[in-house]
Amino acid sequence: MPRDNLNELTAFLAVAREKSFTRAAAQLGVSQSALSHTVRALEERLGVRLLTRTTRSVSPTEAGERLVRSVGPRLDEIEAELTALSALREKPAGTIRITAGEHAADAVLWPAIARLLPDYPDIRVEIIVDYGLTDIVAERYDAGVRLGEQVAHDMIAVRIGPDMRMAVVGAPAYFDRHPKPRVPQDLTTHNCINLRLPTYGGLYAWEFEKSGRELKVRVEGQLIFNTAALRMNAVLAGLGLAYLPQDQVKAHLADGRLVRVLADWCPPFPGYHLYYPSRRQATPAFSLLVDALRYRG
Repeated sequence: MPRDNLNELTAFLAVAREKSFTRAAAQLGVSQSALSHTVRALEERLGVRLLTRTTRSVSPTEAGERLVRSVGPRLDEIEAELTALSALREKPAGTIRITAGEHAADAVLWPAIARLLPDYPDIRVEIIVDYGLTDIVAERYDAGVRLGEQVAHDMIAVRIGPDMRMAVVGAPAYFDRHPKPRVPQDLTTHNCINLRLPTYGGLYAWEFEKSGRELKVRVEGQLIFNTAALRMNAVLAGLGLAYLPQDQVKAHLADGRLVRVLADWCPPFPGYHLYYPSRRQATPAFSLLVDALRYRG
């Protein structure tokens, strides 16, 4: 196959999968105009339109969908085989893309990566923070991080962190003005700091369990954020109650800046797991990262 043809197919597949010239251009490291020109050249050579373009969206035509189904897997196989050849290098190399929530990225991924990368300068790691349950195959990630109970059965799961507990906390100044909740239902009368889940567009319901009884409480309050850092700032400022991982608030509980409530309603649950497709051919770089992340507690 002429090299130009291969470049055109690669460009088209990137746009079709991303459904965006902007994201595909960023992924391929080319300008949007160059990418558009390449795709048009392929369409002209084939004599058929492959993409439907509007001012707001890009989507494959029927012919484009057929090309994605027939050619996409073959090019993916070629890419996987070329990547596997990195095993012949003296040092592991390549880019590893991982999607994870903010807390997992900060508490688990970052410490392991900080230890690993100085010894392997040819390995690159890209971490995308996302609270949603991302389809790592469709989005072309090498792996994702989820709590153990959320990992799909058709994935390989590697435990990378200990069991976790959540904590409902507030500043002493907040409790000077409000009574402490004794049961989760009492939270409905409190000013609570909410978490917005971008994938679903809704607010996260606080989860509790005691004596086998599970309970979800939809709380309300003046503040809604989509990051843990802002929720932490708000609770430390005495602006409401927050529901955060216990390890994030441990130091503040010890020095008295925060007070914990409803601890008996927050039992441990399975911690973070790295997951990836069972059919994935592990590169030396990926295997190194998995081993660095593996929980040995």
